[in-house]
Amino acid sequence: MKPIRRIIPAMWLLTGVLLALAGCTTMAPKYSQPAAPVPAAWPNGPAYQAETAKPSQKPVADIPWREFFVEPRLQKVIELALANNRDLRVAALNIERSQALYQIRRADLLPKVDASAAAGFQRIPETLSSTGKAVKVDQYNVGLGISSYELDLFGRVRSLKDQALEQYLATEQAQRSIKISLVSQVAAAYLTLAADRERLQLAMETLVNQQEAYKLTKSRFEAGISSALDLNQAQTTVDAARVDIARYTTLTAQDENALSLVVGSALPIDLLPQSLSDTITVLTDISPGLTSDVMLGRPDILQAEGLLKGANANIGAARAAFFPRITLVSSVGFGSDDLAALFKSGSFAWKVAPQVTLPIFDGGTNRANLKVAEVDRDIAVAQYEKAIQTAFREVADALAQRGTIGDQMAAQQSLTNATSESYRLSQARYEKGVDSYLVVLDSQRSLYGAQQNLIGTRLTRLSNLVTLYKVLGGGVVD
Repeated sequence: MKPIRRIIPAMWLLTGVLLALAGCTTMAPKYSQPAAPVPAAWPNGPAYQAETAKPSQKPVADIPWREFFVEPRLQKVIELALANNRDLRVAALNIERSQALYQIRRADLLPKVDASAAAGFQRIPETLSSTGKAVKVDQYNVGLGISSYELDLFGRVRSLKDQALEQYLATEQAQRSIKISLVSQVAAAYLTLAADRERLQLAMETLVNQQEAYKLTKSRFEAGISSALDLNQAQTTVDAARVDIARYTTLTAQDENALSLVVGSALPIDLLPQSLSDTITVLTDISPGLTSDVMLGRPDILQAEGLLKGANANIGAARAAFFPRITLVSSVGFGSDDLAALFKSGSFAWKVAPQVTLPIFDGGTNRANLKVAEVDRDIAVAQYEKAIQTAFREVADALAQRGTIGDQMAAQQSLTNATSESYRLSQARYEKGVDSYLVVLDSQRSLYGAQQNLIGTRLTRLSNLVTLYKVLGGGVVD
């Protein structure tokens, strides 16, 4: 067994020499982050609020979704989505796949040492034997060997490993981006369902009131106090409310289906909202910061940058293809024509077979591959810049809406209060015979429309908070 013990250190020594010969650098261009193709400051104008520094508020990206969405039922719905959503599940599997591909590329940097054992039995006929007699040949071999190991002198394998690493890191950022989008999608669908349920409840209450008004008008008509026109106008308000009830019943059912799809499973009834709540989040305002640099930390932008770095590394592999490729096959072990003498002295054998391949004429393949790698890098640069521009536009749109939603909300509330008072006064004047029922009907319609619009404005305000939280990178920390 002593010869075998000498083999193992020898193999490790050979492996160390090979690794020392392999290059530690690549031929990839030095990476430099492209400049952001957007203004450094957020837009300003009539639609925007003036941004001020708020040192007490931590960055939005550092606010966990549990701290932002504090409504208990909504938190449980988000938990279900994070556990069951299929898009998020695919993103997690993509990470595992990219990790495995990276491990494959990284393993290519190391020699692959294999143990082998073989036996061969051959009979050489008289006509082929040098002695003129038939010869029986037995052969036994055992050893350790390195098969087709590439000495990475010009960084080709290392560049491919770097590309696989960036791809792996990009898929991690893709998962974070999907999680952010998922949290905001759940919140948006939840709010939409809540608003439509509140609209449905308002339509039902309006129907009850209109039915009472119709009964009163019918009694006045039968008593000869109201005209047939008043009676038919009262009927129109009842039918209009019935139409809205049917429409919002359909919308709420569709909203529930949409919420179940994004969650990935059916939702318990007790988790569904009944109406809009202004307490889904403790924050009433979100600050994006004074500069647009905050966007560069968004997962989708980091994903695009990772793909750009991977494309940059591919150029190194394409450049290395122009230079010689050195591969090595080696083995050490024992060989004998007698199994009993396989490990005796004199049976030790070794083999080293380096091979150098130098491209001379390939029909332009290597040059074309380099061109493809460079164009892929340029495409990745454009996609990275587009990701930044898209993010800037999303934040700017959300800020524009935030800058005006407060005024819109105040105006809509004032309009609702005014139409409510107009309806009360028109009803009183009609009962005293001062005005016709048409005035009451117009006031009713105005009040109902103002109430519905108020629900829509509240939904817009809450949805804007959710959108700002999403586009500023919030929702990742759990």
